[in-house]
Amino acid sequence: MGLDSALGSLLAAFGLSGAAGLNAWLPLFASALVARFDVVELAAPFDDLTSTPALVLLGVLTAVDFVGDKIPVVDHVLHLVGTIVAPASGAILFVGQTGLETDLSTLAAVLLGGATAGSLHAARAAVRPVSTATTGGLGNPVLSLGEDAGSLLLVVAAFVLPVVALILVLALAAGLLVALRRFRRVGRSS
Repeated sequence: MGLDSALGSLLAAFGLSGAAGLNAWLPLFASALVARFDVVELAAPFDDLTSTPALVLLGVLTAVDFVGDKIPVVDHVLHLVGTIVAPASGAILFVGQTGLETDLSTLAAVLLGGATAGSLHAARAAVRPVSTATTGGLGNPVLSLGEDAGSLLLVVAAFVLPVVALILVLALAAGLLVALRRFRRVGRSS
């Protein structure tokens, strides 16, 4: 295992866990699918996600989340469920990506993946009620599509250009932090 391989795996892991913060199921499904086609390798036991039943289940969950997140009220329920699912997905993706190429302990990988996905999910979930309140829910599908596109972009970057994935995760985190601060200032002044 070379330094480039270990560093690339670590950067990709941050990109994948960041993607899970935006859409918990899409990066799991995409990672399992590309692993199924031997484009990437997932560490055991996460390589079990490449089985046909697991892929079908992940595909269905991805589709249900994709559609449900475009519907006001349903999107809020999905975000509530996501407070558990997103960090778990981020942890699974981080461990699955780093387990083969790095000497990072499993506990550290779980914590890093869970914290990355959980932080981004919390920020995105905090923005959604503001969108609901200011647009009557009409802005939520647009936000959801942006989150889905961002998640897919992070997955692709994680596998193709891992350093770009890390930069995108950091930029996304900074952007969400700025948005939250602005929303809080607007809320205090009204």
